[in-house]
Amino acid sequence: MSGKQARRLRQQAAAPPPVAQKGERRRASPKVLVGVAVVGLALAGAAVGIALAFGGTSSSSSGTLPKIGTLTNALPGAADVQRELRGIPQHGTFLGSSKATVRMIEYIDIQCSSCRVFETETMPSVFQRYVRTGKVRVEARPIVAIGRDSERGVLGSLAAARQNRLFNFAQLLYFNQGTENGGWLTNSIVDSAAGSIPGLDVQAFKQARESSAATAQAKRLETEATADHVTGTPTVYVGKVDGKLHEVSPGLVPDVSTLSAALDGALQ
Repeated sequence: MSGKQARRLRQQAAAPPPVAQKGERRRASPKVLVGVAVVGLALAGAAVGIALAFGGTSSSSSGTLPKIGTLTNALPGAADVQRELRGIPQHGTFLGSSKATVRMIEYIDIQCSSCRVFETETMPSVFQRYVRTGKVRVEARPIVAIGRDSERGVLGSLAAARQNRLFNFAQLLYFNQGTENGGWLTNSIVDSAAGSIPGLDVQAFKQARESSAATAQAKRLETEATADHVTGTPTVYVGKVDGKLHEVSPGLVPDVSTLSAALDGALQ
C-alpha cells in the first residue's frame, strides 16, 4: 500500500479534528500542554537511568537492517517517506542545510490531526522547494498537546533524532495516524515505525526512547513552547537565521501558499 493510499484510508477512518472549523490548528488546554508532559515524562525518565547525549550524532547499527522492500512488517507509506526525504541532510531535530539563510520552527504533536494535514499536504512542497534546495532549515519541536499518548510520540521522535531520522519517523506516523487519544499511538507502533526506517538501529532507538536524556530534552521543548506562547499544534515560526521569527497563520494550519509566502518573504 502506498503512502497516499494509507493516508486516504486513515483520513476516512479518523474522527474529524476537534477544532472550531476546518483549517484551525489543534488547540490544547494549558493543563495538557504544560502539565501532562512534565509530570508524565518525568515519571518515565525516573524509571530509567540511561544518560545519552542528544546531539544528533549517527548511531552505528548492531546489525544490518533490511531495506524497505524486504521489511516484512514495514508500516504503510515507509517507501514513500524514504523517497521524499532521501538526500536531505538531517541532524538531530533539524532538517536541511546548516548554511540555509532562513529557518522554520514547527511545534508538532504526532497524534494531532491538524498536524497530519499540515505535514502530509503542506510540508512535502516545502521539503522539495525550500529545504532540498538548501534555502530553508526546519527545526521540529515535538510536544504534548493532545493527551498522554502523545508522550510516546515525543520520546520516539527524540530517539529517532538521535540517529538523524526524526523527520522520517514523524512523517511515517502521520501517514499511519489514528483517532486522537484513540489508543493507536502505542510503543508497538512507535517501534514499528523505527523498524521501517532504513539504517536505523532499532535496539539503540528503544534505549534512547526510554532514556532520561530523552525525558530531559522533552521537558526543555515544553519549556520553550511555553516561552513561545504555544497553545496548539502545529505552530509555525519563520525568519532569517540571525533575525526575529514570526508566527505563520496564528491559530490556523498554514497552507502551502501562506507558508510559501512567509518563506519567500524571509528569503528576500
